[in-house]
Amino acid sequence: MGLSGSGKSTAIRTVNQLHSVTAGSVWVDDVDIQTLSGRALQAVRREKMGMVFQHFALFPHRNVIDNVAYGLEVQGVDKTERLNSAMEALSLVGLQRYAMSMPSQLSGGMQQRVGLARALASDPSILLMDEAFSALDPLIRRQMQDELMAIQQQLKKTILFITHDLNEALRIGDRVCIMRGGRVVQIGTPEEILTKPASGYVAEFVQDVDQGRVIEVQEVMVEPAPIAATDSLATAVRSIEDRAGVFVLDSNGAPEAMLTVADGLDALERGASVVSEALRTDFERCGPRQTLNEIYAFAGRGLPIAVVEEGKLVGNLDPRHIMEELGRVESLIDSFEREVFL
Repeated sequence: MGLSGSGKSTAIRTVNQLHSVTAGSVWVDDVDIQTLSGRALQAVRREKMGMVFQHFALFPHRNVIDNVAYGLEVQGVDKTERLNSAMEALSLVGLQRYAMSMPSQLSGGMQQRVGLARALASDPSILLMDEAFSALDPLIRRQMQDELMAIQQQLKKTILFITHDLNEALRIGDRVCIMRGGRVVQIGTPEEILTKPASGYVAEFVQDVDQGRVIEVQEVMVEPAPIAATDSLATAVRSIEDRAGVFVLDSNGAPEAMLTVADGLDALERGASVVSEALRTDFERCGPRQTLNEIYAFAGRGLPIAVVEEGKLVGNLDPRHIMEELGRVESLIDSFEREVFL
């Protein structure tokens, strides 16, 4: 991703040699694409790569299924086989009922689905998507993002997706490459881009992003420090230190009760001496890969949240940790500005 003129389209077009490189290599399956020519290059483009453009580039005189089957037709695939493959691709994007329609009868979002189906019909291992959703209305664009992620879950393709929209990049990307002036500024996971920007330029990009939609619980949680119900209450309260509370586990390692500092101190004042006399069970649970936005309502209770994976406690999440992380990311742009000034 990057602003207009940053080199995104130029970079992606070196992958299928629509552009030649002046230095370096482009490797796909142990083959340097930039060394290919003639039929070898043609075969790679037809069989291994599909391309989806910002403008749908559908043939207006062909119906939907013939548009989708066009790439297979060029490859010389038998008509019955290519139409079957085209129908399978249309079913992936939910348009099989429109197979006989003309492109002019479809909405913009539906036409973009046809373009995606056309790229999928030949079952390429790599999809190149150049600003594929940029021309769509916001609601349709989000639906197409959902569609793409669902297809990716099913097909497990390698997808190179160009966008100038950071929210889109962070939402659908496993790894994000930010470009500026023809250079790569930073490559990383969405969480790394957001929480560890490599420069003031990247920090400026991320400052308006809803961090809670990207940052996962596992980025913020701390190691669990479980206690036993039979432990000394006074010792257990001291062991909590700067946490809001700790958990008691069952025999399988699952959290079954929680001790907070406030509950422990109240119980000590009443003369309690054992942890079991101060426990509560009304705590929330979440998974390590849930986003902070997804568990924000839990944090509103002010109680620690048990982070559980496969039934076992893997982390503690204090509401304070969430606020600190969001505040830390918010302040990153300020720190970069100070560095530039100094």
